[in-house]
Amino acid sequence: MSQLLPLVGPAGTDAGSPPATASIITIQKVKLKDQHLTCEFTEQRTQDAPPRAFALTCAEQVHPDLPHALSRLVPHLCLLTEQLTETPDFWPDVAEELPARFEAFTVTGFSMGKGQGGVTLIGQRALTGNKVLNLTSPYVSFTDETDAAYPYAPLLETELAEALTEVEAALRGKCTEYRQLDLFEQPGSASTLLVSTRPEA
Repeated sequence: MSQLLPLVGPAGTDAGSPPATASIITIQKVKLKDQHLTCEFTEQRTQDAPPRAFALTCAEQVHPDLPHALSRLVPHLCLLTEQLTETPDFWPDVAEELPARFEAFTVTGFSMGKGQGGVTLIGQRALTGNKVLNLTSPYVSFTDETDAAYPYAPLLETELAEALTEVEAALRGKCTEYRQLDLFEQPGSASTLLVSTRPEA
């Protein structure tokens, strides 16, 4: 089995190596729990290459841009699951954070339809007594033009595209930056390079 990291990891930065080309990632399912991303996706080295399927849980905490992108889907989750009704001031401005009426709701993930032609949102509503109501929206097609179609499907598709961009960035290495000090490192000590002495076959 070939490894994933050289294909979806950050581009190579070695001076003598050719630049890494980004593979093609098609995201199928996304789940965010305790700031850790779990994702099912396919990856192709080129457009003509056969896709390889992966299920990955990132050990690093996600960058704050990903939860922010998911939070922009909360109003859609509320409407699709009939938790809130639309009012004249229902939709938050693009630049502002979500209003207080959405505080009890979170989007924890989503599942893409075939060919990414639609989506099912997954989320939660915090209830009194530290209980949680799990919510799953009906499937929304981005190509359905019938009267029963979700009227905000184009807006949902646009905001979902931003979330997909952040998920792909996370798969390629974008995460919360933190630096843990070496347990034995003393201030001002020189860095040491460890070289493997294992005999090569």
